[in-house]
Amino acid sequence: MENKQAEVKVDSASDGEFAYEVGDSIQPVKGGTRHDAKDMTRMGKSQELRVWLLPQESSTQRRTDNEQRNFRFVSIVGFVMILQSTWESVLLAAQYGLINGGMAGVIWITVGVIAGALCMIASIAEMASMAPTAGGQYHWVSEFAPPRWEKPLSYLVGWTSALGWVTGCPSAAQLTSMLVQGLVYLKNPNANFAQLWQTTLLIMAFLIAAVAFNIFLAKQLPLAEGIFLIVHIFGFFAFLIVLWTMSEHTPASQVFGDFQNYGGWPSTGLSCLVGITTPLWCFLGPDAGAHMSEELKDASRVLPSAMMWASFCNAALGLIMLVTFCFCLGPDWQDNVLGLSEDTQTGVPIIQVLYQSTNSIPGTIVMTTVLILLSMVGTITCIASSSRQVWAFARDKGFPFSSYIEYVRPGWDLPVNALIVVLGVSLAISALNFGSDVALNAIISLSNAALLFSYIAAVGCVRLKRWRGEALLPRRWSLGKWGALINDVALCFLIISFVFSFFPITPAPALTDMNWAIVMFAGVIVAAVANYWFRAHKTYMSPVMLVKAQ
Repeated sequence: MENKQAEVKVDSASDGEFAYEVGDSIQPVKGGTRHDAKDMTRMGKSQELRVWLLPQESSTQRRTDNEQRNFRFVSIVGFVMILQSTWESVLLAAQYGLINGGMAGVIWITVGVIAGALCMIASIAEMASMAPTAGGQYHWVSEFAPPRWEKPLSYLVGWTSALGWVTGCPSAAQLTSMLVQGLVYLKNPNANFAQLWQTTLLIMAFLIAAVAFNIFLAKQLPLAEGIFLIVHIFGFFAFLIVLWTMSEHTPASQVFGDFQNYGGWPSTGLSCLVGITTPLWCFLGPDAGAHMSEELKDASRVLPSAMMWASFCNAALGLIMLVTFCFCLGPDWQDNVLGLSEDTQTGVPIIQVLYQSTNSIPGTIVMTTVLILLSMVGTITCIASSSRQVWAFARDKGFPFSSYIEYVRPGWDLPVNALIVVLGVSLAISALNFGSDVALNAIISLSNAALLFSYIAAVGCVRLKRWRGEALLPRRWSLGKWGALINDVALCFLIISFVFSFFPITPAPALTDMNWAIVMFAGVIVAAVANYWFRAHKTYMSPVMLVKAQ
């Protein structure tokens, strides 16, 4: 067979964007398309996790079907929906919004967050269509930032994005362990199962199980995401029916008009903004699909559509569940949900509400078990996305010991070393809980701020190109003439969310209740800048350096 080099021809288009033509030497194979091959070739990346072939490769080099791009539209929709777990997160984290905002506050703030988050996700989806890569935000910053700043800024975004994802893993496992402990106390209120060492070991067990699934059952991950997508949807209706039919309902005037300021902030409006933590937790992580893009067939077309469908569906499910939850809190919700009473049996608001609604311990156990399963799958999904982000950044020499982290063992086609690193860091973070849960909660609170920073940088860079009238990369999913406006709304939302992610629950907290995220975030930024200045500026290969066509 004649040896031919992969070609990507890029021409200027009349609308200020790029148009491209895929060279004949890039051919589709099972598990991938010519567009997948074109995207990887343009970005200067080799296909390591799943395989596409150039014509010069012999048939003996072809892998089995199971070793090729095995994510499709439904499985990647499931991946994003399960990771966000919007209606589940509403039930698990609603108390923070209820403290600062009350029922009306958390509902109307969530409506605003949905509008801003959808603009953010649309902006990310368009960038994912331009450059579908596991690197995600830091890669997009490298391609879209001004040349003078692209290398240091993309390096910084790579660190913060990896930080956001890795610190999110023990957070997801912590929610799962909280539900398990709540069930124990529901069945036996006198149990002794909430000591720090017990909680820590539970978190570690869930983390190890999630990583083991990602290594030994990785080929079944798309199937699992599809199955639990069904559980996610049917579970939503099961909870909805139980809460609608068996709970005592609060008047609508109170649900939609009762703003509260239990946090003690100077004004109720400020209190509502501080309560933005609840809806934020439900909508962060839309870039999860992007980090799996190198394992998705026809990624530049399928990924952005999947991200938007997943986000629209989750937004609808989350808002409906939040309104339902507020209607079903009952007259003593301040005591039972906010924990203002010593009589709260389980310590977990949703378990308490389910028990009050059904007045049945077995029924509450069954319902909560569904939440535990979905939360565990969310942890598995978070581990998968985190490992791809870490692996991609190591591939560009962004970390110390990158050569070890980026190594993909032949025949496995999985970033096993990156998974081990994610597990090690997650276990180390979780181990802090042996001494005090303050340190663990402080590090976990970094996740929101770090991810928000990476989104701000990526969307800001593509908005700058639009403002300057510079041509954008070719894409198969475009915001068109609405791109600038959608980017602007996304940036306003992200900046407001970033600022309030550092606020504590109350204006004068004790040391144990302080939100230490701002201190730790600043420390990570200083450490990343110092590492770049002294070492990484020589070793880090910013993605744009490998791009073969601009």
